[in-house]
Amino acid sequence: MVNNAIRSNEVFVIGPNGEQLGIKTKQDALVLAQAAGFDLVAVNSNAVPPVCKLMDYNKYRYEKNKKTKEANKKQRAKNLSIKEFRLSPSIDQHDFSTKLRNVTKYLEKNNKIKVWIRFKGGRALAHVDLGKDVLIRFADALKDLCEIEKEPKLEGRVMTMVLIPKVKNKEG
Repeated sequence: MVNNAIRSNEVFVIGPNGEQLGIKTKQDALVLAQAAGFDLVAVNSNAVPPVCKLMDYNKYRYEKNKKTKEANKKQRAKNLSIKEFRLSPSIDQHDFSTKLRNVTKYLEKNNKIKVWIRFKGGRALAHVDLGKDVLIRFADALKDLCEIEKEPKLEGRVMTMVLIPKVKNKEG
């Protein structure tokens, strides 16, 4: 709550530099804040009497939003982004090696990889073991860079597997 939105008649006032100015009436505190060029901001409205501080409220809100955005940015940086790659049960060796090369680039950038195969139906669904073999072969080819987070699993007509980059040991 700010300025006139404060409901209590008496407030404990803290100055802009953190000094305690004591218990004042709401009107005296507002006059004091206005004379100093600040706003009267309720810091703890549950206390008896409520604790209010003299501060530039707009600057305070700006700084708070800035800190929140920075924290969110750091949080996003911690989270791994997921890149998806589609294979087929009858993938050619050249296509397989091209996909491996592309996945390697993303693993080096510390991204999670989701590899999936869609079975078209009928005879293809009768041979899901071929798709699983392709996914396992793909993971084995990348075993130096990643480990399997989620084993190949068939969900409907799609078999998925998730790979995560290996944690690099820092010696020194």
